[in-house]
Amino acid sequence: MTTEPLRPSPATEAPTGANTLLHTEIMSLNVGPQHPSTHGVLRLVVDMDGERVVRVTPHMGYLHTGFEKTFENRTYHQGVTYAPRTDYLHCFGHELAYVLSVEKLLGAEVPERAKVVRVILHELGRIHSHLVFVGTGLLDLGALTPFFYAFREKESVQDLFESAAGYRMNQGYFRVGGLYRDIPDGWPEAVGRFLEQLERGIDEYTTLFAGNPIFIDRARGVGVIPAGVALDLGLTGPNLRASGVPLDHRKNNPYSGYEDYDFEVITSPDGDSLARFNMRLWEMRQSAAIIRQAVQRLRPGPVKDPNRKISLPPRQELETSMEAVIHHFKLVTEGFHPPRGEVYVPTESARGEVGYYIVSDGGSMPYRVKIRAPSFVNLQALEYACIGVQFADLITILATIDPVLGDVDR
Repeated sequence: MTTEPLRPSPATEAPTGANTLLHTEIMSLNVGPQHPSTHGVLRLVVDMDGERVVRVTPHMGYLHTGFEKTFENRTYHQGVTYAPRTDYLHCFGHELAYVLSVEKLLGAEVPERAKVVRVILHELGRIHSHLVFVGTGLLDLGALTPFFYAFREKESVQDLFESAAGYRMNQGYFRVGGLYRDIPDGWPEAVGRFLEQLERGIDEYTTLFAGNPIFIDRARGVGVIPAGVALDLGLTGPNLRASGVPLDHRKNNPYSGYEDYDFEVITSPDGDSLARFNMRLWEMRQSAAIIRQAVQRLRPGPVKDPNRKISLPPRQELETSMEAVIHHFKLVTEGFHPPRGEVYVPTESARGEVGYYIVSDGGSMPYRVKIRAPSFVNLQALEYACIGVQFADLITILATIDPVLGDVDR
């Protein structure tokens, strides 16, 4: 496929004409890393020619957690603790990507009920992330009210997380082979009530904010990323689909039974900040449709792989079975030993393609872990999209790219 070179479109180039005869001095501004509009400890060195941006250089590493090397010094079971902390807004996205890779390495059998619950939480996590995007993204532009509207629904999502997993964020609820525990009684009904609340909320966001003429003027035609450039840069997720490329790993590389769910992969040909904002609103509606289907699929059954060499035995078995005690002791102190090999499973998080490349040498800890994190890749688009725009538009573009710095500094 032939794509256009990586240079800004004429619409976003710095103005030419009489001003070019004047001598101008490039001024470098430091934005961040302690800045609310950088969505984390991201430092941007912005070169300005008057009010126009001529270069943006992201400086990363201020939040470097070293998770990839930490994974290599923990058992596969302990790795579940670190995965959700990589993207703390869509925790279940990284949790699912990690356990799917380990399960593929092991050949684990995940019960159907566990798969369905995973899909529900995966999509609720996507909604949670997009709600934070709507609230904080418009807050960056000076609109305070959307923050309170979006966080109203966000808190309701976290109530569901807490009732199922025990934590509002960084849950560590998924396990290799299934789930930590089953969902509580009445939880599916609570999910249904939340979806009704969410759909009313999205209608409000669309009426009050997405159609606001001031917001439209700030976002339409700003930070345009054509489809060819988006592909060249490796963009994935809503940022890529907002440029017109219909790539969604839930459809293209289905996992956890997504091939059995009916939903649309929505795209926009515009590729601007407005398209990237609207993409999140549209995707929340699709996630709600997937969750409704998943709730209908819930059937009683186990939520863990019955293989005692992978899953911890139920606590009640420890009182009556010495074999269960031995399995428990070995799994907790040493962990399981996958066969030698390497594996990668792409998944679709709120920010794009997430995957854990894991190399096993046959031991109880991974030999190598490399995380394909979408925020790290998506930040490449910032320099292209910002050249020639005004400084205020840089904040708009950064907000609609929607990076999470834990997803960048791994």
